[in-house]
Amino acid sequence: MAWDERDEAALIERLRARDEAAFNDLVRAYERRVFGLMLRMLGRREEAEDLAQEVFVQVFKAIDQFRGDSKLSTWIYRIGVNLCKNHTKYMQRRHANEQDEFEPIADRAPMSAAKGTTVGDIARPDEMLVGRQLENVVQRAIDSLDPEFKEALILRDVEDLSYEEIAQITGVPDGTVKSRIHRARAQLKAAVEKALGEKIS
Repeated sequence: MAWDERDEAALIERLRARDEAAFNDLVRAYERRVFGLMLRMLGRREEAEDLAQEVFVQVFKAIDQFRGDSKLSTWIYRIGVNLCKNHTKYMQRRHANEQDEFEPIADRAPMSAAKGTTVGDIARPDEMLVGRQLENVVQRAIDSLDPEFKEALILRDVEDLSYEEIAQITGVPDGTVKSRIHRARAQLKAAVEKALGEKIS
């Protein structure tokens, strides 16, 4: 569901009035994007689902603090990123860094994506396996990045946010955002090349 400025303003007012239907509209509008962000940041589906729910609870509780200096989605992302950071620190303190259970995007594709597909369009199993293996390599490489680089890379290259939006979410200047993204891409390329044992052009 896409919102224009008037829709968003109306939604915010309904949230401030503690309208439960508005909360449901908020979740419907942003749940896929928020869950996708949580999954990329954390790499574990169950934790991502729990934290995505927590994001919406926090948004509902703190909506009076939203000043409209940014888009609502940017503010929601900032809450999500901060929750991820806090959760990661908590898990590190518990030494609970188990092996990632990252689920390839192919496994999460909606059923509607398959509609209208002919047999000839379906990838061969060996090609699908290679695609999934490569995605797992890339995700593990992303997970190996320094946290601030990982965050910037996901927000820019996965979520397709602008430098300005990323600066608002992370609280660092545009120049720092650009520097982090540049360094993150270089680190990611090196990590993937190391895992694959070959250079990427």
